[in-house]
Amino acid sequence: MKKLITAMLCVLPLLSIAQAPTAHYKVYDVKKQKLIPLDNLLNDMKDIDVLFFGEEHNDSIGHLLEFEIYKKLSSSYPKTALSLEMFHTDIQPVMEEYLSGLISEKNFVKEARVWKNYEDYKPLIEYAKTQHLSVIAANAATRYSNTVSKSGLSILNQFPESSRTFLPPLPIDTATGKYYDKFIDMLGGHGMGGMKIYQTQNLWDATMSWSIAKYLKSHKGTKVFQLNGRFHSDEQLGTLAKLKALLPKLKIANISCFSGADFTEPDWTKYNNLGDYIILTDPTIKRTF
Repeated sequence: MKKLITAMLCVLPLLSIAQAPTAHYKVYDVKKQKLIPLDNLLNDMKDIDVLFFGEEHNDSIGHLLEFEIYKKLSSSYPKTALSLEMFHTDIQPVMEEYLSGLISEKNFVKEARVWKNYEDYKPLIEYAKTQHLSVIAANAATRYSNTVSKSGLSILNQFPESSRTFLPPLPIDTATGKYYDKFIDMLGGHGMGGMKIYQTQNLWDATMSWSIAKYLKSHKGTKVFQLNGRFHSDEQLGTLAKLKALLPKLKIANISCFSGADFTEPDWTKYNNLGDYIILTDPTIKRTF
């Protein structure tokens, strides 16, 4: 009983936010240059094939909004697939086994190698399970990204053919220009090993874009709701840019969601370049980690 009460006390703050969320976020339509209700964003999705939601991984409000958007999007477009940076391509069978009800949640959590804040994404997975929706485990496994961080992208050529099932086609291009400059600036300069870390970033982008493209090619007439850290899709760079290169005719929209220090009176002009929609979340709400 004590554990149950403790669990309920932890959930109550999030429930109160979910019941009255508009006080804790603001949605800005960059094209229309005005604040809009969340439903207006969904109304724009008729002609969109892929909607990117660029999140901050510890943003509790952002996670609630992802779930809300996912429910509404899949309700209007039942063939919507959820694509997640948080799961790796090699656990796709595990994902499908769990969604089909063939394995326990305990086995899923262990064998899918879920993130430490899986509770933030669990509602999405459980909703997909109950609604019989597809989920794409989109990202490269940690063993590959660690190897690239140590030895560079060329090391992937040495992996056996059986490993290639989980990797995008090689060689993987390393984006130059604005994306590279942003990444190096984030690292704080051209330090030792920076390029190999950047190559790992490109591996993630290439894998996620390939995963989405592969799904769309084999599931005509579907939509994809892609969740990733916002660096992967802000300014239509990273994963988004690589997906455009793979499928140039795709219609893509992106959301950049983050905690805004100027939440009370935002200067939207600072954020216009980030996405089609900007969602600022209340910085006073506790982060999930």
